[in-house]
Amino acid sequence: MAVLTRPEQEAPTPAPAAGRPPRSLVRSAVFWTFLLVLTLVFVGPIVWMLLTSIKTNPEATSVPPTILPEDPTGAAYDGLMRLDGSYPVLRWFLNSLLAATLHMLLVLAVASPAAYALARLQFKLRGLFFVVIVSTLFVPGFVFLLPNYIIIDKLGWLDTIWALVVPGAAGAFGVFFLRQFFAMLPGELEEAALIDGANQWQIFTRVVLPNSKPALATLAVLSFLTNWNDFIWPIYVLFSPERLTLPAGLRLLQGAYTTDYPVIMAGAFVASVPVLVLFLFTQRYVIEGVSRSGLKG
Repeated sequence: MAVLTRPEQEAPTPAPAAGRPPRSLVRSAVFWTFLLVLTLVFVGPIVWMLLTSIKTNPEATSVPPTILPEDPTGAAYDGLMRLDGSYPVLRWFLNSLLAATLHMLLVLAVASPAAYALARLQFKLRGLFFVVIVSTLFVPGFVFLLPNYIIIDKLGWLDTIWALVVPGAAGAFGVFFLRQFFAMLPGELEEAALIDGANQWQIFTRVVLPNSKPALATLAVLSFLTNWNDFIWPIYVLFSPERLTLPAGLRLLQGAYTTDYPVIMAGAFVASVPVLVLFLFTQRYVIEGVSRSGLKG
C-alpha cells in the first residue's frame, strides 16, 4: 500500500513591513546616489571651467556667482588660439601634445622589452635586477632633477623638445607594471610558438605584445598624462616662450591676466580636453589593465 507523503511546505517569504521599501531598492538608491555625487565631484570643476570661460569678466567675478552665462561670449578663446600672440597658447598646446606623444611611445619601447626579460626569461641575478629597479620607485623625483639637468645640458638638449621626451622614459614604474602583466600570461602560448619555430624576439613581438593590449594601453595613458601635466621640469629646461608646454605657459597667462578669470579658465579647459578624450577612448583597456596587473606579484 503506497504511503502518501505530504510535501514539505516552503517557508513563506516575509513580506516587507508596511510603508518600508525593499532592502534591494534601498541599496540601489544608495549606490546610484553615491555615483551621482562622485560624478559631480569630478565633472563639476570641468563644467564650471567651461561655463566661466564663456562669461564676461564682470559676470565671472559677480557675487553671488551665476551658473549659466547671461551673455555667452568666446572672447576668451580668441587670444588663446593665435600663434603670433604674446601668449601663444595654441603653440604651447601643440608642443605639449608632441612631447607627450613621443614620450609615451619611448616609454613603451623601453619598458616592454625590459619587463618581458624580467617576467619570462631565465638569467642570473634576475631577481636582484628587479628589486633594484623597483627600489627606485621609493626615491623622490626631485632627487633626479639636478642629474637630469646636467645630462641634458651636456647633450645640448636644453630648450629643445628632447629635454621633455627622453628623461623619465626608462622609469621603473613602466617596467614594474608591464612585468606584473607579462607574468600572468599563460606559458602555453610561448611553448606553442617555440614548437612552431619562433625565436624569442618573435614570441615577444607576435605573441606577448598582441595579448598585452590592456596593459600597454594603460601604460600609454599614464605616461602621456605624466608628461602632459609636468610643470616643474619644463620650467627648468625650456627658456624660449614659443617652446613652452601648456602647463608651463599657463603660469605666464595667469600672471598676465591676474583678474581675467574667463581667460584663465579657457586655458585650463583647453589643457584638460586631450586628457578627457584620451581616457574616453581607452577607458576599457585602462580598467582591464589595472585590474589584471595588480592580481599577481
